[in-house]
Amino acid sequence: MSRPVAPTVKHRKVVMLGYPSVGKSSLALQFVKGDFPKDYEPTIENTWSKTFRLGNDEFELDVVDTAGQDEYSLIPQSFIFGIHGYIVVYSVACSRSFQIATGLHRTLVDKRGKCLMPIVLVGNKTDLPPQSHVVRAEDGKRLADSWGAAFIEASAKDPENSKQIFTKIIEEIDRVERSFSDEKKCSLM
Repeated sequence: MSRPVAPTVKHRKVVMLGYPSVGKSSLALQFVKGDFPKDYEPTIENTWSKTFRLGNDEFELDVVDTAGQDEYSLIPQSFIFGIHGYIVVYSVACSRSFQIATGLHRTLVDKRGKCLMPIVLVGNKTDLPPQSHVVRAEDGKRLADSWGAAFIEASAKDPENSKQIFTKIIEEIDRVERSFSDEKKCSLM
């Protein structure tokens, strides 16, 4: 009798970027630990890890939870090399965070080049009262489409939302990797 082959664990590393206090850490902690932090504590930088199944594959995901960025923030080389994908977060209640998200994408393109880059743009804090929402979902979707990225609106208080974001980034990474392996090879004559 043959034994079933254990699935290969695929390692993925993603970086979360966004303006301060948009909920990057809350989304990461909700996904990794199933916990929503009650108090806001500014992040310097943390890396969270979680192993989980998606379909037939098992993934070990490292999530680099960064300090909040503004228009003057530099993105270090460690956020460029060895990174499989990016989750760019803004708050639906803060137009400034949406502007910063646009700038962060521009900086990533400047550093990585105009290549396929797995990104999920997240409009967080949808649990806030509707009258406080200043960034419309269609604006987020339009921005994500212009980047060739996925888009999700979420609340870090909802465990399913957090799971959906991290599942989507894994799917985006796989989609980009498949597109590279599917490309026709050049031949010299």
